[in-house]
Amino acid sequence: MMRVLHVAAEVFPLVKTGGLADVMAALPVALAEHGAEVRLLLPGLPRVLDGVLHSRTIIDIGSCFGALRVRLLLARMPGSRLPVYVIDAPFLYRRDGSPYQDRHGEEWSDNLQRFALLGWVAAHLAAGDADPQWVPDVVHAHDWHAAMACAYIADHAPTQAASVYTVHNMAFQGLFPMHDWAMLGLASRLMSPAGLEFHGQLSFMKAGLKFADRVSTVSPNYAREIATHEFGCGLDGVIRGRDGAVAGIINGIDPALWNPATDPAIATRYDAERLAGKLDCRRALQAELGLDADDDALLLTVVSRLTSQKGLDLVLSALPELLAAGVMFAVQGNGEPALEAAFRMAQQAHPGRVQVHIGYDEGRAHRLIAGADVIAVPSRFEPCGLTQMYGLRYGTVPVVRRVGGLADTVIDATDANVAAGLATGFAFDAATPAAFQRAVLRAQEARRDVEGWRRLMVTGMAQPLSWAGPASDYLALYQRAREDRARGL
Repeated sequence: MMRVLHVAAEVFPLVKTGGLADVMAALPVALAEHGAEVRLLLPGLPRVLDGVLHSRTIIDIGSCFGALRVRLLLARMPGSRLPVYVIDAPFLYRRDGSPYQDRHGEEWSDNLQRFALLGWVAAHLAAGDADPQWVPDVVHAHDWHAAMACAYIADHAPTQAASVYTVHNMAFQGLFPMHDWAMLGLASRLMSPAGLEFHGQLSFMKAGLKFADRVSTVSPNYAREIATHEFGCGLDGVIRGRDGAVAGIINGIDPALWNPATDPAIATRYDAERLAGKLDCRRALQAELGLDADDDALLLTVVSRLTSQKGLDLVLSALPELLAAGVMFAVQGNGEPALEAAFRMAQQAHPGRVQVHIGYDEGRAHRLIAGADVIAVPSRFEPCGLTQMYGLRYGTVPVVRRVGGLADTVIDATDANVAAGLATGFAFDAATPAAFQRAVLRAQEARRDVEGWRRLMVTGMAQPLSWAGPASDYLALYQRAREDRARGL
């Protein structure tokens, strides 16, 4: 039985800032169902310490990375009851705000120490000296927050555990001043351009890309994109240098959590055989949000971080013309202040046709997706994207830009794809308001064909979106990483 340690900064339902938390909640469970022995490692953020069950101290580590007191706890995750290690370092982790930023949106000034500690503890677990009773065969580090695990493992030659590093978003790299490198406790040879140095800074992400035995990202298309100058965020050369060691494995979604037939958050439960319930959800959503009771309008929803990366400026620019064409908008998210303010102004200017909720509410997200006709994901880049998959699952037709995982999961409703029964949504290429507008208007026109729209919904709902396939792919990747490690590659 393969032992796998997942290392990350967040996990649903304890701490969530984005899709990474959903992945961390579902992938380890799917791997366990496939026969792996899986544990998690998380920083001891307040909501983590408060949420885990039956915690006990494994080892008192003492003073390190600027913290006077560090302990490693072993507990159980609520719900899945998977074993989870938690690093209890009050000086570094017990604070308000997000895992990465304070209440004002500023990066914590000691993030280098906070996330270096996460990787350092992972390496000690891999070496067998933090918990000799359980030593992983593979350490799977997620995003830049956990990437230093790969460097610490590589710097400790006796460690037998293989390492896998997954890029969830290339744009967030964990960059720090080069003169802080001494705090990491690594050999100086790793601080060269062949190691962590990146244009005069330290890059935690580069630690994962360079030193992991295998690298993955969250869709096949994004794996190809990050090897290009356009999408590589300056690290495309490093990706090309790893060549055959980089894989793209599409994310899945939790079919128990995202299931319109059993979802307790929505007005009426439904499935592909009982689609009348979706109309009930639509009308209930309009009533809840104060939108006009208009059955003819195309109801478009956005559930997203409000950032330019997510293409929300395209939505705002196209909004006047789409409103004039009869489209209705329901938006949930937060992010860039200018975009938040612009969406609020749109709601004020168009009461009954635009409703905006700044913030994130899990139950509301389920109701928005169940009640809308289409869900828009017009991202400039998108490593995988889960929102469009939630839409497919709920018969809410995605309108997406043809990039990253969006291109892998949504089949455009061209005449040929519709005739072949393959179409699941509407895709566009140019990151422009006009291209987005045309895609939405195509969806609006398609919805007028009631039977054709029903087929589009049902085809989307039939897509295989669970974690079963990705879990098998990850187990195969882990085996290749172990073989690489054994050969000393």
